Amino acid sequence: MSELRNEVRHALHFIRRLEKDQPQEPLPPPLPPGRIVDVEGRGEMFVRQQEGRASEATVVLVHGWALSADLNWFPGSYEVAARYGPVIAPDVRGHGRGLRSEKPFTLEAAADDIAALIDSVSAAPAVIVGYSMGGSLAMLCAARHPELIGGLVLASTGLQWRATWRERVMWTSMAVVEYGLRFGAPKGLTERYLRSAVELSPDLQQYRGWVKAEVRRGDPSDIGHAGKALARFDARELARDIDVPTAVVVTCLDRLIRSDRQRELAVAMGAQLIEIEGAHNAWLVRPKEFSAAVDQGLEYVFSRQSRAPLPIG
Repeated sequence: MSELRNEVRHALHFIRRLEKDQPQEPLPPPLPPGRIVDVEGRGEMFVRQQEGRASEATVVLVHGWALSADLNWFPGSYEVAARYGPVIAPDVRGHGRGLRSEKPFTLEAAADDIAALIDSVSAAPAVIVGYSMGGSLAMLCAARHPELIGGLVLASTGLQWRATWRERVMWTSMAVVEYGLRFGAPKGLTERYLRSAVELSPDLQQYRGWVKAEVRRGDPSDIGHAGKALARFDARELARDIDVPTAVVVTCLDRLIRSDRQRELAVAMGAQLIEIEGAHNAWLVRPKEFSAAVDQGLEYVFSRQSRAPLPIG
């Protein structure tokens, strides 16, 4: 009952009345250069590229559900990843500036997009850093295209998310979310999420206009289909087929993907476990801690590659 009371208290705090904010221009933070890559057999993919340390491996950053590469990684992860090698960060299909397809979104198709991009730009062997849905895509990519993947860092990612009644109810509701998103993401939902983020991390206030504009880039229908696909995702068998160095970053205060689900993933994959005191939005409201955990994960994975990078002083 105490857990239920906490959930209700959190929900009531989230939905409280919005106050009017002064409109802001969508001025972005500093970002790496972006370009369009024509990926054979897939289409045009928007990619951020960050120059990094000379390395045999490229770091591929794969963002989470309803986000874009810039939203997920701008608070510091681009720079951290570049300590280990050149960095590419695509927008997943249907998200941000990602490719648009007439076919419904599937996690498998999105994972194949990433693999095709890695092959197209000669980025193999790639080390994929995946957040939430990006972690699921990273696992699928490693299982379906093992010749392209040399390591994984999985953040806020679960082995499977339907073991308890709470998880079943929450993820079953994605069908309703999918229907609603066909008509566009509710403006109030974005405003309330961002308000909560700014309360926890006031530095975000200067980018509030940009964050809201970036959220609107995604295709509502694709994002809805992605939510339903995540509700069905189960990596218990998939994890046994992946044999690359792996680190799992656990967000210990996570309400969306519970920390025990994340730890189960680490055990199933024999992964290095890294924990931070943060919720599912730690990437946004605790960027220093989140980026430091990504740094630890990359250090672990690269130390098990044939040529590990030297520390940066």
